[in-house]
Amino acid sequence: MRKIVIVAGLISAVLAPPVCAATVVVTAAHMIDVIGGKTVDRPQVTIVDGRIAAVGHIGDAVPSDARKIELGARTILPGLIDMHVHLTADPTLSGYQGLEYTDNFWTVVGVANAKKTVEAGFTTVRNVGSGNYDDVALKQGIEHGYIPGPRIVPATYAIGATGGHCDSTEFPPSVTIPSPQIGDTPDQDRALVRKLRKYGAEVIKVCMTGGVLSKTDSVGAQQLSFSEIKAIVDEAHMLGMKVAVHAHGTDGINDALRAGVDTIEHASLADALSFRLAKEHGAWFDMDIYDDDYILAEGAKNGVFAESLAKEKMIGRKQRETFRAAHAAGVKMLFGTDGGVYPNGFNARQFATMVEWGMTPMESIQAATKSAAEALGKTGDVGAIETGRYGDIIAVDGDPLADVKLLQKVSFVLKGGEVVKAVE
Repeated sequence: MRKIVIVAGLISAVLAPPVCAATVVVTAAHMIDVIGGKTVDRPQVTIVDGRIAAVGHIGDAVPSDARKIELGARTILPGLIDMHVHLTADPTLSGYQGLEYTDNFWTVVGVANAKKTVEAGFTTVRNVGSGNYDDVALKQGIEHGYIPGPRIVPATYAIGATGGHCDSTEFPPSVTIPSPQIGDTPDQDRALVRKLRKYGAEVIKVCMTGGVLSKTDSVGAQQLSFSEIKAIVDEAHMLGMKVAVHAHGTDGINDALRAGVDTIEHASLADALSFRLAKEHGAWFDMDIYDDDYILAEGAKNGVFAESLAKEKMIGRKQRETFRAAHAAGVKMLFGTDGGVYPNGFNARQFATMVEWGMTPMESIQAATKSAAEALGKTGDVGAIETGRYGDIIAVDGDPLADVKLLQKVSFVLKGGEVVKAVE
């Protein structure tokens, strides 16, 4: 028995997360206060054991043993949150090219992308779909200090219907592909929710309509019935989980909203009824409006199916127009990029697109901070530089409210009081 206790103790020591510096004090010329929607001059942020203990101004008293990080003329912001990524995907290996690699290759891709993402200033992400529970593996590796990366809210597999967007539709009947994520009845869907939660999912992702990158379906066609999506939502909510729904088409969007989903991903063909339903039910739109540029510019070279490129040409601009209309109608909006459809690490390119299509720079930043934290149910942990939340802070050279593209060049990243990217 004594040997077992010793071994257990050793395992616990190995897997324990890294110890944060006791006290860190960060100063800069300016701070974006995303809660108040304003800029604060000469901020001073004190972080104790990974969480923010005080937010004041330069000159306030600090502990004598504090580690001081002076960022000079820079502007600090909360660590950014991307609500729609696929860390284990590489867009340069699209179409059939991915078949050249072993299954666990994509976990390695995820390790590289996690590092790129956190160094780009995204200290939290929601990973809405991966095979083999890879996003859970990444989360565990990051939390135990084996690899650098953002805080991950994993969905594991995305639930879909036979022949739908989340199924493998690019092979003949003679090729059998494991499909642990497929359900075709409300009971099967409920069982999938329980299974995914059992193995580490913290959010449930559902493919409600066709998609762009799936080869054979119609991008707007509904693929789950109302009874199916209602069963998924009810089961997930009973278990304390939120539901994110991939939906381009109008009917699928509206049935998902009626069922009580928490976020609509893409929302390309949402209409005025969709906007009303979203506001009535408190749902968020999470629209990846930068992707169109990358897919049309690089997709053919990357191996994207010709059918998918045709769908993107049909849907891309319409999605941006819907984004502008939804924002104007007062729908709650999030920052989600579909990282993995374009190279992970370039997440911040979407800020400029959101501003171009109707948001102010502050609104776009809030979509990736305080709003994202609210949608995740993590307002006590992330999304703002505020007492009690994690010490997740980034810095840029200049004023991102004057030029939101500055967020594409983050010069400093702090996650939980630990430096991830130092000023060069």
